[in-house]
Amino acid sequence: MESSPPDKRAEPRRVDLDARQVRVLAHPLRMRLLGSLRIDGPATATALAEKLGTNTGATSYHLRQLAEVGLVAEDPDRGAGRQRWWQAAHDMSHFEPTDFDDDPDARAAVQWIQADQVRLMGELAERWMAVEHTQSSAWRDAAGMGDMVLPLDPARLRALNDDLLAVLLRYRDEAVRDAPDVKPVHVFLAGFPRLDQRW
Repeated sequence: MESSPPDKRAEPRRVDLDARQVRVLAHPLRMRLLGSLRIDGPATATALAEKLGTNTGATSYHLRQLAEVGLVAEDPDRGAGRQRWWQAAHDMSHFEPTDFDDDPDARAAVQWIQADQVRLMGELAERWMAVEHTQSSAWRDAAGMGDMVLPLDPARLRALNDDLLAVLLRYRDEAVRDAPDVKPVHVFLAGFPRLDQRW
């Protein structure tokens, strides 16, 4: 009797953002709403407003804006009556910045989205460092960051980013969420040329 292979998580649902989607997404509350739905799963506008410290009216409006461009959708399996549950339509977003070279508004939106990711990375790192001393030694020793300067051309930098994404997806697929001491961990990837030095 042949045993069936272990269940693997499905490939992440990925959206290649178009110009309209990046323009809609380039908003602080919309980025937070989409991030919350992707990380924490479906929720109502009321629950999201409470979690994100805003009001239900603004949350509902921005969810509808995200839904109009296909980034979020109503969850048909939840809710009763007038209660609407929302879910992320994709697990991850992707775009090539050069796709928007001919669209100044979309290009500005992409720059805002990237700057917001850098801001979020700094904010999360500062929050961790503020409470790090209260955490277990295992978490303090495991968490961290570093940097390295590598001699790469654009093709090798792309290959490096693709390899690192594959590693992250493998760790996601192997995760056991209910194991002891498991916490959600933010992992950021960034690679860009140094502009101030040459080899």
